[in-house]
Amino acid sequence: MKMRLMASVAMIALVCGTTASFAQSDNLKKLGAMQSTGTGSAEFKPVEQTGNYADQLRANLEKIKVPDGFKIDLYAVVPDARHIAVGPQGVATFVGTRKDDVWVITDRDKDRVADEVKRFAPSIDFTIPNGVCFSRDGFLYIAEQNRVMVFPAAEFFYESPDVAVGAVVEKGDLIPEDEESYNHTARVCDIGPDNKLYISLGQPFNVPPADKLEKYLRTGIGGIIRMERDGTKREVFATGVRNSVGQDFDPRTGDLWFTDNQVDGMGDDIPPGELNHATAAGQSFGFPWYGGGSVRTNEYKDSEIPADVVPPAVEFTAHAADLGMIFYTGSQFPARYRNGIFSAQHGSWNRTKPVGARVMFTPVNEDGTVGEAKPFAEGWLLDTGEYMGRPVDVAQLPDGSIIVSDDLAGAVYRISYDN
Repeated sequence: MKMRLMASVAMIALVCGTTASFAQSDNLKKLGAMQSTGTGSAEFKPVEQTGNYADQLRANLEKIKVPDGFKIDLYAVVPDARHIAVGPQGVATFVGTRKDDVWVITDRDKDRVADEVKRFAPSIDFTIPNGVCFSRDGFLYIAEQNRVMVFPAAEFFYESPDVAVGAVVEKGDLIPEDEESYNHTARVCDIGPDNKLYISLGQPFNVPPADKLEKYLRTGIGGIIRMERDGTKREVFATGVRNSVGQDFDPRTGDLWFTDNQVDGMGDDIPPGELNHATAAGQSFGFPWYGGGSVRTNEYKDSEIPADVVPPAVEFTAHAADLGMIFYTGSQFPARYRNGIFSAQHGSWNRTKPVGARVMFTPVNEDGTVGEAKPFAEGWLLDTGEYMGRPVDVAQLPDGSIIVSDDLAGAVYRISYDN
C-alpha cells in the first residue's frame, strides 16, 4: 500500500511538473508572438510600503553611520532584494532576487521614496533571477541560474503582467546542465562600453577538484564570459575567479573591475576578499591556486601556477563577502567620490568574530591605481554579532544619490548628500 501511494505521489508530481513546464513554455511562445497569456494583475503581488515593518526599518537606519553631510533613508520595502538595475529613462528600478521574483520599484512623484513595488513579468517563471542590467538604449537583461532573457522597453511594459521578451541564452545553455548547483548560483551582468554583455559564472565548490578545471576553463565557469547582446560570439573573458557577484566598468578607461568572494575554512583572517581590475581579455585572476590575494590553497599548494596571474587591486577584510559595486559618476556627492567605487559587503558567515555588513568606498585614479578602501556606511552588524541587515548591491539614481539593497531586511535604502 505504501509503495503504491509513493508511486502515485511521484506520478502526480511528474504530471504537475510537466504541466507547469508546458504552461511556461506556452507563455514564452505567446509573449514572443506579442500575444496575451491571460495572466491577471493579481499576480503582481504588490508589496506594502507603509505600516509597522517600514517604520521599523526606518528606525533601524538610525543606527547606521555615514560621513558628515550624508543621510540614509528607506527607499523601498523589497523582499529578498539583491542586484539593482536603474532604468535609463528614470521611470522604474528593477531588483533581482535569489528566489523566483524580480521586483520593480516606481517612484511616481519623484520624492525619492517608492510609491509602488510589485513583481515584474508575473507571466514568466524565473529561477534565481539575481542578475539584472540595462543597456543604454533601454533593454533589460536578466541573468538567471541557467538562462539569460532580454526585455525590450521594460520601463514601458512593466505595468502589464505580459511583457515583450526574448531569449539571449536559452534555458540550460548558460552552463552545462550537469553543473547546476545550489551553491554560487547568483549571476551578475553588465553591458560593457563595447556594447557586449558580460556575465559572471561562479563555480559551485569551495575549491574545485582538479578534474573539473578543463571543463570550467572551456565553459567560463569560475570566470566571466562575454557575448554580443543577441547571445552570439560567446567567449571566456576572464578566468581564475571563484565567485564574483559584483562588476562595473571604469567610465574613464572602459576597464572591467569586479569583486570576488574567496575560499572559506582557512581561518578568520585569511584569505582576503578581492577587488580585481581586468585590463584585457584572457587574463587569469589566480583561483583555485590562490584562495584570495597571495594565499595559496591547500588543495593546489603543490600545483604549478598559471603564468601572468593578475593580483587583486584591493584586498578586503577576510570573509566580509564583497558583492555588488559601482563606479560613482554623479555630481551630488563631493568631488572626492567621483569615479571611485562604492561596494557592498554582505557580511561573514564562517568567522569567529563577524565582519562586514557595510558599504565600502575605494578611490580609483585614472591610471588604475587605488587609494585606501574605507567604510562609507556601516552599522548593520550589531555589537552582539547579530545582523540587522546585509547589504548586497549599490546603484546610482539619476539625481546622483545611491541606493543599496539588503536581502536580509528586504529593503532598498537611499543615501544622499545635502549640499
